[in-house]
Amino acid sequence: MAGIRDTVGKRKSRLPQVSRRQMLVGATAAGGLAIAWGLWPRDYQPNLTAAPGEHVFNAFLKIGDDGHISAIVPQCEMGQGVTTLLPQIMADELGADWRTIAVESAPISPLYANTLLVDEDSAVFTPRAGVPDFVADVRSWVRREWAVRNAVMLTANSSSVRMFEEPCRAAAAQARALLMMAAADRWDADWQDCDTQDGFVLHGQKRLRFAEVAAAAAMLEPPAQPVYRASAADPLYGKELTRLDLPAKVDGSANYAADIRLPDMVFAAIRQGPLGATRLKTIDRKAGFAAPGLLHVVTHDRWVAAVARNWWAANRALDRFAPVFETQGAPISTDRIDKALKAALKADGYRIHGKGDVAEAMEGRTRIAAEYSVAPALHAPIETRSATAAPDGSGLRLWVATQAPTQCRDAVARATGLPAADVTLFPMMAGGSFDACLDHSVAVQAAIIALEIQRPVQLAWSRAEEIMRLPPRAPARARLTATLNAAGGIDALVTRIAVPSTNHEVRARLFDNLPADVAQRAAVGRADAAAVEGAATRYAIPHHAVDHCPADIGLPTGRWRGNADSYTAFFTECFVDELAARAGSDPLSYRMAMLGDAPLLARCLLTATSLGGWEGGLPGSAQGLACHSMRGSHIALMATARQSDRGLQVEQLVAVVDAGRLVNPAIARQQIEGGLIFGLAAAVGTTTDYADGLATARKLGQLGLPRLSQTPEILVEFVDSDREPGGLGEIAVPVVAPAIANAMFAATGRRIRRIPLSAQPL
Repeated sequence: MAGIRDTVGKRKSRLPQVSRRQMLVGATAAGGLAIAWGLWPRDYQPNLTAAPGEHVFNAFLKIGDDGHISAIVPQCEMGQGVTTLLPQIMADELGADWRTIAVESAPISPLYANTLLVDEDSAVFTPRAGVPDFVADVRSWVRREWAVRNAVMLTANSSSVRMFEEPCRAAAAQARALLMMAAADRWDADWQDCDTQDGFVLHGQKRLRFAEVAAAAAMLEPPAQPVYRASAADPLYGKELTRLDLPAKVDGSANYAADIRLPDMVFAAIRQGPLGATRLKTIDRKAGFAAPGLLHVVTHDRWVAAVARNWWAANRALDRFAPVFETQGAPISTDRIDKALKAALKADGYRIHGKGDVAEAMEGRTRIAAEYSVAPALHAPIETRSATAAPDGSGLRLWVATQAPTQCRDAVARATGLPAADVTLFPMMAGGSFDACLDHSVAVQAAIIALEIQRPVQLAWSRAEEIMRLPPRAPARARLTATLNAAGGIDALVTRIAVPSTNHEVRARLFDNLPADVAQRAAVGRADAAAVEGAATRYAIPHHAVDHCPADIGLPTGRWRGNADSYTAFFTECFVDELAARAGSDPLSYRMAMLGDAPLLARCLLTATSLGGWEGGLPGSAQGLACHSMRGSHIALMATARQSDRGLQVEQLVAVVDAGRLVNPAIARQQIEGGLIFGLAAAVGTTTDYADGLATARKLGQLGLPRLSQTPEILVEFVDSDREPGGLGEIAVPVVAPAIANAMFAATGRRIRRIPLSAQPL
């Protein structure tokens, strides 16, 4: 084992060394920056647009004279139900009638910054170990301030409700107070003696609709602190209300970026070269310009786009142009990726998490080790990347689904030379995303094309283009080494994970607008704590270490549903199962013995096995377990899977989740069920090989996705809880692959140590 002397190897640790002088200088600098930023004057006011007869109450609410209530949602709706959850929180606190609630996307503003996500992702910049707490606290404060002042409105990390529940409640409470004040003025009463319910302000037997007092209320000054509504007899919070976005999605009236239609609009298709430092070399202009329906061709250093009156004609024209690209350096290939991961696993690493003394605990003891690997994982949403752009005088209008609207606008402004204020962005819903909408290439490309041809244009990537060009979730390789105590339990565990420094890449692309290949090269060799997130498990292991071994695979990588937890849970839960078998212990009992410090997770595990009819993991039982905690939520999964003449057949998934308070239990269930299906797809497919710098897959049918007939019976149970809400969008993904792999061991006696699940040896 290499790279960490105090683990069990001989090489020196690459953990950054911090001297006392550096610590004091850093703290002083950080403190000075904090004071300077604290003194920087700022005053953020809502920048909402009100229609005639509509009144702005604050950054989250508008109320009309006709009684409608517009809830302002700052997060991207991509199937997770955020355009219902946040309005439901506000409607409950406001005392509104759910039938009067409408939804609007928030404009770009510091008032909607996702400071929780930035704070949680602070580990991206430095390893968590080796940084004094007070320095980390100042850095965290600075990052939150930076997020606000730069309007970092990110949608990611299952953070929507966790971040915006309190701001939405506070906004609704303030609006409610104003409505009661306006009504109390009419009744000559004390506003604090009033109440609200079902869209009315109440005082004894007196009732006034919100619509009747909205205009007057919007002119008043709210209380200095929110005055929250007392518990209602029939609260909206916790009800399975119908999703506000569902009717439009069902009848087809919901607009996505590819549904926008503008006068004089044309359509564009695009070709981009192999991954890496690629440039467009030549196109066959004679053949291309002879293509039927072609209107324009736009060339760029890195791509070529054809414009026609319909997308099909534009895409066929690109075939005739036959673009030729040239790429510097060795082309990306699956073999190169595998070799890089293996080499990184043997090389020095960064100690990200440490507990106890693993070196001493393992000294002279018999060590048990296993290696695991995961392939790159594709996003594969239903809607391919698309954007509509239209010149608007000296500026530009842009319709696109984005999880980072400010950064998308800024990327377009930088690429076109326009001031950011002249780029008007209309954030659209996404037909799935799984963090693909953190990539803004399609928006930049559409903007460049529209400005060059000086007319509205809609650019859509083909499925092949999306598979080849969107940075996948990073592939990874891990080696887990453990020593056991006399009872067979884990005494010491070292988890070494070779994986690219993805989050440094994403940050460079998102905030510095670096091309993917440039960002990838700049991130090489950097410690990335988020790249091994989830490896520091909830199990009570006396001595535990997690090392990140940065791998230079050449392939740009990106964020994905579940991120690092999607593979770290696979590594840990499969290895724990192997150790349980070695100790001759029931996998359930083995886990429970280590969950004394994690009672919520233990309860989920016991409940899941009870509901699923756990048979003790006996050979032939075809049952497997996995459990995991992330984003304030906990999940346990029991899978039943067998080998059939049709290949791997997953028969049942039984999940028990503790996610704290549930705003809408129906949406919570949808998120867990969707996460389980997503995890199943990732466990058996959703990947591609690479050759000559390109993904070898071109169509959804080549990704090994499970079919409807292969969908297992799914049972989801939630643990009643009054805890603060945890994340739901990702929690179901990480446990699926390990639970199925463990079930396959119970069914066949063969260990599977790779994703996609395969019995082939490493």
